[in-house]
Amino acid sequence: MSQRKSGILLHITSLPSPFGIGDMGPGAYRFADFLAEAKQGLWQILPLNPTDPAYGNSPYHSASAFAGSPLLISPELLAQEGFLDPRDLATAPPFHEQRVDFRGVVAYKEVLLQRAYERFKRDGAPDGYGAFCEENAHWLDEVALFLSLKDQQQGRVWTEWPAGLRDRVPETIQAWTLKCHDLIERVKFFQYLFFKQWVALKAYCNGKGIHIIGDMPIYVVHDSTDLWAYPAMFNLDHEKKPITVAGVPPDYFSETGQLWGNPVYRWAELKVNDYDWWLKRLAHNLRLFDFLRVDHFRGFFAYWEVPATEKIATPGRWVEAPAMDFFTRVKERFSNLPIIAEDLGTITPDVWELMDRFGFPGMKVLLFAFGEDLPSNPYAPHNHVRNCVVYTGTHDNNTSRGWFEKEATTGVKERLRQYLGKDVCAENVHWDLIRLAMMSVADRVVIPMQDFLGLGEEARMNRPAKRDGNWQWRVLEEDLSPALSDRIREWTEIYGRGHS
Repeated sequence: MSQRKSGILLHITSLPSPFGIGDMGPGAYRFADFLAEAKQGLWQILPLNPTDPAYGNSPYHSASAFAGSPLLISPELLAQEGFLDPRDLATAPPFHEQRVDFRGVVAYKEVLLQRAYERFKRDGAPDGYGAFCEENAHWLDEVALFLSLKDQQQGRVWTEWPAGLRDRVPETIQAWTLKCHDLIERVKFFQYLFFKQWVALKAYCNGKGIHIIGDMPIYVVHDSTDLWAYPAMFNLDHEKKPITVAGVPPDYFSETGQLWGNPVYRWAELKVNDYDWWLKRLAHNLRLFDFLRVDHFRGFFAYWEVPATEKIATPGRWVEAPAMDFFTRVKERFSNLPIIAEDLGTITPDVWELMDRFGFPGMKVLLFAFGEDLPSNPYAPHNHVRNCVVYTGTHDNNTSRGWFEKEATTGVKERLRQYLGKDVCAENVHWDLIRLAMMSVADRVVIPMQDFLGLGEEARMNRPAKRDGNWQWRVLEEDLSPALSDRIREWTEIYGRGHS
């Protein structure tokens, strides 16, 4: 991780494709080619887990910490592999090219995936299917059963299921496993397709010298396989409903804090079991990605706990967690631990001490750099360190242009002008910030695709604390032009970040 590299932040859903949402098909491979032509060595994405329309399709809200999202499966690759007839793809409706219509995409892809499953049942399991199910049984069996039961229970939260299912009474589970056999096999088949396509795409990227930065949320959601299968790991009451939930106090994004609603961990229980679930989760992610960004890293040290009955995060409190003990155990398990710590927000010295001890790079966001504390601001380029990752902004921020036009105060704009030694305008502020990032002493730089395109607030990926209207932006095929890759490559070479 000590080589100077740069890369692009672009989630899979934001890729071009004819099917309403980016996927792991030809558009992803063309983007990998674009990265290689621009001499980029990093491609950062968001979590790949299944999403839920009821929760705004956020990739940070999933029914499983291990499963992949079937929406990211490429229909074109399914046709190439014989799971679909090419004529099946001709029925795609005229989807919007620049926004994901999740409702329409779900309806369309469910039909295609069911056709692929019917062909799977007719023709028999492909080579590798049995081995995949066996190697991943520790999470796949539970996920397949959980999602099948949700289907049978009309989508109700698992705590509202009949007691025998809610409490996993062995006889009840066995009976329902037999009853749901076809649904269970369908879930497993979709997971096989997802991971087959992902492994191939990652290998293609690695072959071109591109490393994938994955993203792992620290928390899981209540209505998930993980809570249903391991309720003792979480702070739940006798009905297995959350007693307290996670969030953060008032911050840059919200005056009342953010109430995420995720159940918090019972770290004492996790320690008794030698952190087994966490070790399996990390092992799974480290197989999928070259580097792993761990979201809300400070939650391993102390987490903001809010009574589950509250409507805002303000009434919460900080509760300590055993970070040093946990990561000592993690380091014993993994000789190579390529973790990037999301250390934004209010960070205490013990967090930085542990990051330094284990060599975890943190994050520096330039949009946070130009406040009144500019000379001492840790995000300002002159205060950067080598072992960090510099961003103009993240998926939670406005675009650079949107920030300049809608959020930056007169004082911030003036300090940015003074720092650059020249006038700054909305049309070029993205390039000014990209140059600051590229020339940083930091070993790694990641720029959101929207900033390379100079897009405004309309292209923002996420607005924290707002449920609807997020995760929809998509890049156009023509935006990934030779002229843009040439410019990125030129800057990458000037600042010594081009991979060989």
